[in-house]
Amino acid sequence: MNNTLEAYKKAIKIKYEIEKEGEYFDFLYNPSRGKLRDLCWLIFEDKPTQDDLNVFRNLLCLDFDHTQKNKFKDQKDKFRPIETFFKGETDPSNIDAINLAAVIVDFQPRPFKKFNEKCRIEEAKQTKSVVKNVTGEIDNNGIEEKVLVKNEHEESKEVPQKGNLLWNFRNLFSKKLAQKIYPRKIITIAVGAVALVSSACIYLVQKKD
Repeated sequence: MNNTLEAYKKAIKIKYEIEKEGEYFDFLYNPSRGKLRDLCWLIFEDKPTQDDLNVFRNLLCLDFDHTQKNKFKDQKDKFRPIETFFKGETDPSNIDAINLAAVIVDFQPRPFKKFNEKCRIEEAKQTKSVVKNVTGEIDNNGIEEKVLVKNEHEESKEVPQKGNLLWNFRNLFSKKLAQKIYPRKIITIAVGAVALVSSACIYLVQKKD
């Protein structure tokens, strides 16, 4: 909650920096309690939403009424937290003052309740996306492992041909074994295998003779 409120205040302050150079420059560029009060009245004269009317009532303890402008003018001190907030002099904790500041600079979404709800929805979407990606990676890894196990299982089923003196020699140079054995060892094994095959051939020739 605190992190979301800080984000809300930061976003309002950023909006203020933009708006103070805009249409309400005279009220916002060098804000005072009186200027903010007058701008607030001007804004609420232009068809305020029910949420904004609630904010008005919560902070000023009176309902907005076009016929009560003189009574509203007595509320100048209620705008002091907003003035010091815009000037960067204070960090207000009064949520009603923060919400009215949002109204004055037309920050959306407001009030804080709606901003908080939107943040929760966005966090839920991001969490769902992360979970989906992780699940996808796990599934892909599972598929790869199944394929590897299947290939190894199929290789283990291969039966060497009887009478083929070169069968073991071929297995010694299979892809997996070649990746694990250093070149010198490969050469040594190759020479030994060739010698073994040669001896076998000589033995067969002598036996025939």
